[in-house]
Amino acid sequence: MTLSTIINSFEVEGNYISSETIVSGYINTTYKITTSKSSYILQKINHAIFKNVEELSQNIIRITEHITKKVSDKNEFVLKVIPSKSNNGFHKDSEGSYWRMFNYLENSTTFEVLESKEQAFSLGSAFANYQKLLIDLPEPNLFEVLPDFHNTPLRIEHFKNAIAVNFENRKENAQEEIDYLLNLTSEMGEVVALGNKGKIPLRSIHQDAKLSNILFNTINDDFCIIDLDTTMPGYLCYDFGDAVRTGMNTAGEEEKDVSKASLNMDLFKPFAEGYAKSSRDFITKEEIKTLVLGAKTITYEQAIRFLADYLNGDIYYQTSYPENNLVRTKIQIALLKDIIEKYDEMVEYVLTQYK
Repeated sequence: MTLSTIINSFEVEGNYISSETIVSGYINTTYKITTSKSSYILQKINHAIFKNVEELSQNIIRITEHITKKVSDKNEFVLKVIPSKSNNGFHKDSEGSYWRMFNYLENSTTFEVLESKEQAFSLGSAFANYQKLLIDLPEPNLFEVLPDFHNTPLRIEHFKNAIAVNFENRKENAQEEIDYLLNLTSEMGEVVALGNKGKIPLRSIHQDAKLSNILFNTINDDFCIIDLDTTMPGYLCYDFGDAVRTGMNTAGEEEKDVSKASLNMDLFKPFAEGYAKSSRDFITKEEIKTLVLGAKTITYEQAIRFLADYLNGDIYYQTSYPENNLVRTKIQIALLKDIIEKYDEMVEYVLTQYK
């Protein structure tokens, strides 16, 4: 199955000229497609992870159409689904693989690492604004395409199961990390507990709120949230927490030197300011109290997810070498320890932004 055959299955303008692989993320395979008239983003959906592609596609179509209606008519810097010729949000090829296509946003750029306080402010503002745009998304709720995605107590059970699997006796290499993370299990279910008690409401949130999922317009101040697969019901603090985890870490997820990982408060503060500015007219007092808790919880959760995948034999995340997921785990643990140390300072600063 050639890319040109796949491309011709979508409602594209012009004739196919070239393709370029875009290396980003751990899940889907992404290409930039150039035709004689336009450019597009083509993705091969990881069907092993996203098992119900129809529901996934319906979610993304609803989200993108809703956002497009809410922004200015003159604003073309918005993500749009390119329909297949069978009028679906995806195409299934003869080999059973699933594909989808989006418009390519010209004059756009992404960043893997925050480079300034201004970017940190924009990160907070962007995801709060995304949550705000989806507040009035018409019923029904979005499909939960990855059930219990941020159900930390359930993730802990999966982690314990992975310890029992112990692929190729990998537990020997990770006992220190296993022990540390298991010792924290009793305090990592608070967000879910608050939700179950009705203290904080479910919202439509991104659930993968990292800097690289924002396209910045290089000719003005516009931005566009991308990688919408995980957008579904969740709690605001999950997005806040994941943005802190990915944006304020002084080391990237692929860093091998654990000593480089810590929380950058100089970036956290403008991030919190940006988030507060764009969320203050819809966030509740109880949700405000959970924001920093979300940073601790999501960082912990990502650590046990990386480690569980390592112990299961690397069946979820793409890896470059055998210890990749273990190294990722160590970076998350180092960040988690620093968040715990600075926790009270972070909470106090966030609360001051809403006064």
